[in-house]
Amino acid sequence: MGADISTMPLPGGGHADPPDRLTPFQQRVADVVGALPPGDLLTYGEVALEAGHPGAGQAVANVLRRVPGLPWWRVLPTNGRLYRQHREAATPLLQAEGHRVDDEGRVRPARG
Repeated sequence: MGADISTMPLPGGGHADPPDRLTPFQQRVADVVGALPPGDLLTYGEVALEAGHPGAGQAVANVLRRVPGLPWWRVLPTNGRLYRQHREAATPLLQAEGHRVDDEGRVRPARG
């Protein structure tokens, strides 16, 4: 994409004031999501699993709303459908990485 992701918008509902320090869980989520290359996608649950906290998908979403500079648009709900409040910001970012987003907000990955 070539853009500085630290200037990317937070997802809808995101907090403008980031935490002063990341908790160990927040740091693990930041490490997993920060390592996602352009074009790769994971679900919130997959990020939670990779961060060592299976079943903590909602907590992953909370981290992505608080920590700036992460490619949050690469993390999707299990059903692949963008949350309504994320759609406007996430759609062009996903499209720039080769994905398609249909009228219902479902992401069609660029590669299988």
